[in-house]
Amino acid sequence: MNAEDHADAPVAGIAAAIGDSARARMLYCLMDGHARTSTELAAVADVTPSTASIHLGRLRTARLVRVLAQGKHRFYSLEGPDVARALEGLSVLAGGNRDRFVPSTPSRLRAARTCYDHLAGTVGVSLHDRLKALGWLSEGSTESDNAYDLTPQGEKALAAVGIDVEATRMLRRRFAFACLDWSERRCHVGGALGAALLKLVLKRRWVVQDLDSRALTLTALGRREMRTRFGLRI
Repeated sequence: MNAEDHADAPVAGIAAAIGDSARARMLYCLMDGHARTSTELAAVADVTPSTASIHLGRLRTARLVRVLAQGKHRFYSLEGPDVARALEGLSVLAGGNRDRFVPSTPSRLRAARTCYDHLAGTVGVSLHDRLKALGWLSEGSTESDNAYDLTPQGEKALAAVGIDVEATRMLRRRFAFACLDWSERRCHVGGALGAALLKLVLKRRWVVQDLDSRALTLTALGRREMRTRFGLRI
């Protein structure tokens, strides 16, 4: 049996790790970017603490979650943005194909939410579209390339609202790419730039985050600033 016969083994292993319903609930719970204890994740998955530990061990082996020990507690989080992106993609696939897409996502999550560490939902997609319309985002050089870069005009504009573009470029991750949105079935901005945009709107309190979910609430200040800074009416 040659190497090609084994090429799908890692993919199958990851799929099997995600495929259990309890483990899937744990993973999607961690999509808000907050770390949680095994006890909290056991409650989310509706399993006993001992069973949760077994599930989390499986997820760690598959490199889907990581653990941080702090004092007597162990906190679990997603391994990184690539895991979040894969989960978001699976949510899109789970929605199936429709001639006309009708979202079934709860309205609060659909309006605005986190997708690991970037801005998603209607607000995220609208901002993505507006940045492209303004000519601040440039697309990849090939049709299959979903990468983005900032134009000189875009760099200047985002620096003016408080984003350190140079520092964002130096991070050890993709700078920017089109991330297909689970609820909207259109793209929002992913990567380091997407994370910088989310950090900005949270810091400026243009949006506020729920304590116990991925939902974000657009504030009155945020509506005004989005309209003033980006010409975005939402």
